[in-house]
Amino acid sequence: MRLLLIAAAAALVALPAAAQTHADPARLSADVRTLASPDFGGRAPGTPGEKKTLDWLVAQFKAIGLAPGGPDGTWLQPVPLVHTRIAPDAWMTIGDTPLKQGRDIAVTTVRPDDAINITASPMVFVGYGVSAPEAGWDDFKGVDVKGKTVVFLINDPDFEAQAGDDAKGRFGDRRMTYYGRWTYKFEEAARRGAAAALIVHDTGGAGYPWSTVNASNGENYDIVRAPGDERVPVQGWIEHDAADRLFAAAGLDLAKLRVAARSASFRPIEMAPRFTAVARVAVERIESANVLARLPGTRRPDESVMFAAHWDAYGEGPADASGKTLRPGANDDALGVAGVLELARLFKAGPKRDRTLVFAAWTGEERGLLGSEYYAAHPVYPAATTAANLTLDILQTAGAAKDVVLVGAGQSSLDALLADAARAQGRVVTPETFSERGLFYRADHFSLVRRGVPSLLLMALGGASDLRTGGRAAGQKWLDDYMACYHKTCDAWDAGWNLTGAAQDVDLFHTIGARLSTAGVWPTWSAGSEFAAIRDRSAGERR
Repeated sequence: MRLLLIAAAAALVALPAAAQTHADPARLSADVRTLASPDFGGRAPGTPGEKKTLDWLVAQFKAIGLAPGGPDGTWLQPVPLVHTRIAPDAWMTIGDTPLKQGRDIAVTTVRPDDAINITASPMVFVGYGVSAPEAGWDDFKGVDVKGKTVVFLINDPDFEAQAGDDAKGRFGDRRMTYYGRWTYKFEEAARRGAAAALIVHDTGGAGYPWSTVNASNGENYDIVRAPGDERVPVQGWIEHDAADRLFAAAGLDLAKLRVAARSASFRPIEMAPRFTAVARVAVERIESANVLARLPGTRRPDESVMFAAHWDAYGEGPADASGKTLRPGANDDALGVAGVLELARLFKAGPKRDRTLVFAAWTGEERGLLGSEYYAAHPVYPAATTAANLTLDILQTAGAAKDVVLVGAGQSSLDALLADAARAQGRVVTPETFSERGLFYRADHFSLVRRGVPSLLLMALGGASDLRTGGRAAGQKWLDDYMACYHKTCDAWDAGWNLTGAAQDVDLFHTIGARLSTAGVWPTWSAGSEFAAIRDRSAGERR
């Protein structure tokens, strides 16, 4: 019997590519084992591990039979990055109160300047800092914050809203909108010419503890930006208790201001203390790259469907308790990359498609969605005629599931396509558990979303899967165990993984991608989505 099983397995492996119709868990595992191996050094941008990763990915796409998908017929899209680190002896104060980096405040800069010199900048509390005409909400009320330090609350105005508050229900209730993300707040500060942007940290509103925002240790990355697109000189967070003390010292009650900020009539409040930040900054320029491959379409080659994951991880870091320093990023996101490669194999083995299929592996996701953001700002395939982006970023490794967790439910008509594909697998769609954490805005697909491209994200962090073996309790155990290794040395390949569930998810994207690759199929944003208006502006470019 054992010999028969071995022969059957060998025959399966020997099948021609054209016979493959489902994702192969064994091949997913093998690809992750390679990418997460010590030879790849944790795949950090700007390291020897990057070159090895790029070379390997290009070789895989070539072997599958894809064409180069980058600019001018190349495989790689160059992504110039800026890497900054604030010196440990940085001097920061609010009024007469000194601030200790890491304890009271956690700030960085993404400007390519070798020094920060902000002296006695006036401070303005802007509540949640939301400017949303479609919701009838403006926290700035025309107040000029140019050259000032703006102080924000994290999340949306209705995150803690009670019945009767103006904000109640205006921003998705507990579901975070983009206005709640720290990235939006820093961008809004930059648009208004602020000298610095500081967010009051709350674990509930942010979705992660102070240790997470403090982990940067003064270090940051950004893409090289064009003139006029600069970020604020200083951006960061004030620790919750430190913020309470600082507001109290200024004669303000932050608890009462939190309530006031939930009113549409809230107006910015000038704070008497001033912010000072003086620091040396080490600046390094890094040339990184996205990998792009394509299967040309037949009837509509100028229209595209994109499948994507990020190739980067955290490289080497401080030693853990066992002395390990390599953070291999096996699940986050070598498994997603393996899924994209498997999708490329499946589509190459199948019939030709009306639209061009694009397969992307982004750089710099762990540094702030940088590779995908650079692509979105310098697209090879226009956003207006990109039917959809389908992103894989962390898949569960505990076996087949009875459901698929949807991050960002209700955003677009892609939800219905996912439900149909899941139903064909005997599965159902489960909305994410913690929509207030804004996972929909924390993966690479969001760079395309901001340009109006409807997108789906499969991310196992959205909630506990209902596993075929063990149910939701087993899914929660897997999630808890994984989160204990999130961004750490223990996010490593494991021979004991059961990737049948991950293969199910890859198959979902194969089914949805096949539907989207048909001419005339254009997913739409839901009427209440904050991205519908962006897509509508390019409606004339789609047919």
